[in-house]
Amino acid sequence: MRILDGVAELARRYRGFILDIWGVVHDGHALFPGVADALARLHGAGARIVFLTNAPRRSSVVEAQLTRLGVDRAHYVTAMSSGEITWRLLRDRTRPYVAALGPRVHAIGIHGDLSVADLGFTVVTSPEEADWVLNTGPDPERGRLDLTRYQPELDACRARDLPMICVNPDRRVVSGGRLLLCAGALSERYAEMGGRTLEVGKPDPATYPHALEPLALPKDAVVAIGDSPHTDLAGAQAAGLDAIWALGGLAAEEGLGTADSETLAARALAEGVAPLAALRALRW
Repeated sequence: MRILDGVAELARRYRGFILDIWGVVHDGHALFPGVADALARLHGAGARIVFLTNAPRRSSVVEAQLTRLGVDRAHYVTAMSSGEITWRLLRDRTRPYVAALGPRVHAIGIHGDLSVADLGFTVVTSPEEADWVLNTGPDPERGRLDLTRYQPELDACRARDLPMICVNPDRRVVSGGRLLLCAGALSERYAEMGGRTLEVGKPDPATYPHALEPLALPKDAVVAIGDSPHTDLAGAQAAGLDAIWALGGLAAEEGLGTADSETLAARALAEGVAPLAALRALRW
């Protein structure tokens, strides 16, 4: 597998970039070195950039966070989140799984993420009262390290056969050097229990039209960059897009940040993905 040190070569080949955020742009606390400069240079070269993230919150919230971290709003077209896509699905109610949901929802996650279902649903306090479950991820009380702390709540949901919507298919994320649970880990466990769950976001190829539409470019002019083989690379591949494996975030946590070409190729093969190249960091 080819290993790129920066994105300058990609800027000569592609006019559109679909960038993951957490693990590519920042580590949960700060931008990675060189990111702001790379985005500025890509924009200056005429590239169109859309961020595509499995964040379980509306796009406006994601864009505000990027601004706080130092990303210039003028350098990208939009930030599309799995939370925004979930909100659209719940608004339109055209997908059969979503159309069948009742009016009462039990939420697992942070209270501030409930805006993804701010469409007239009644939020109830227990699974026994609910028609379905909104899973936006772990909460501050139980934390993001131990899945077993959520088991009683998942058991209660499963006992009523409640359908779940998972707003972030990521299983884990690296934050400040620590590996933390995401909503996808809860969804995966619920599915293992026999529960019904719809995961909204990457790697579902239905996610990508939400990013391609604002780019307004043909697919062969667009490249996707992400650090997760399970979501970013598999999703881009399923959507028919070229993909680049960013070696920060999850890859770095697994010791692959400085891995050689053969090691990376073997890992990609094991994951069932075929990125065009690996990228040491999002820098010029």
